[in-house]
Amino acid sequence: MQLEPAPATFSKDNPFPARMTENRRLSKAGSAKDTRHFVVSLAGSGLTYKAGDSLGVFPTNCSEIVEEVLRHLGATGDELVSPAMLKLTEPIALREALTSRLALSGPTKKFIEALAARATNPAEKAKLDAVLAPEAKEALVQFQHEHEFVDLLADFPSAQFTPQEFVDFLRKLMPRLYSIASSSRAYPEEVHLTVAAVRYETNGRKRFGVCSTFLADRVALHDTPVPVFVSHSHFGPPEDGSRDVIMVGPGTGIAPFRAFVQERVASGATGRNWLFFGDQKRATDFLYEEEWLELQAQGKLARLDLAFSRDQVEKIYVQDRMRQAGAELWAWLKGGACFFVCGDAKRMAKDVDAALHEIVMQHGGLDAVAAADYVKHLKKEHRYLRDVY
Repeated sequence: MQLEPAPATFSKDNPFPARMTENRRLSKAGSAKDTRHFVVSLAGSGLTYKAGDSLGVFPTNCSEIVEEVLRHLGATGDELVSPAMLKLTEPIALREALTSRLALSGPTKKFIEALAARATNPAEKAKLDAVLAPEAKEALVQFQHEHEFVDLLADFPSAQFTPQEFVDFLRKLMPRLYSIASSSRAYPEEVHLTVAAVRYETNGRKRFGVCSTFLADRVALHDTPVPVFVSHSHFGPPEDGSRDVIMVGPGTGIAPFRAFVQERVASGATGRNWLFFGDQKRATDFLYEEEWLELQAQGKLARLDLAFSRDQVEKIYVQDRMRQAGAELWAWLKGGACFFVCGDAKRMAKDVDAALHEIVMQHGGLDAVAAADYVKHLKKEHRYLRDVY
């Protein structure tokens, strides 16, 4: 009797070749951002997820950049290479290595030193030596920030590398993790993502976020394989559906809270939902506006506090709306509510944390030390959770 082969178990080391079924722009015409709603089908994968989890996506590099790198190396792309970072048992074609296995951004100091050592043009060598001088540490950081590998090959052509020498300087192309914007109770066979396509300019060149523009521009619906895996998280709505939840998610930080609310509605949770959302302009950047307003009208979203920073002279952010609603926010916390934050770690999450401490001091009548202890206690009880990046 022939045994059926065991089903494949998909993971980070063995990603599922998913297909994208929807790519819809959320930000409207006139927005400074290009924020998209993506739907990725998990049909046939056996993958499961819960609200709060993330989807790992393995992108490919932009083909135009790959071709330019090949041109500067004087290579066809068919050359066989064994990049040191990949620890391969068999060599692979250079084009494959540059397209889907290695990162072409973030040149290292080691590579810039190799350029300087190999440069035969005196002007090129002098420029590299100046950036590498011991007293030029800040200049080197700025230089690395403004340049990608393709720029350095183009700007310092007298420094020559064989394909194998070049790939040995490159890092692995890593997966990107995106907060899942759907509940598996509502969408068991698919994952929704909320992603801002990253596009900017440095050194006179247009730049593209590798994974965000892979999804936005280079994936053909129902056709291009999108290698994915589920990354499970500690971040998620409370198991006790009677608990109230306060969610702070400006910009694409809204993603997991769309999943939270879908999950709580589908599971019949009786606790109240309160959302703080912010972005630049209401007319162009109110992500999932129709959904939130409908949930509010249905009583499934008890409170919706909005902060559109560019809609008035004085910029207003989510932390400002928190302070304005401080008395009620404190009442919810005293009643056992959970407090969640998702989004930018550098500024927003810090500002929201500071506002939370102020609200606890002001409305709880506590001094700074007691307020800090109260917030620590919230964290210990898993009632204050953050998903920041």
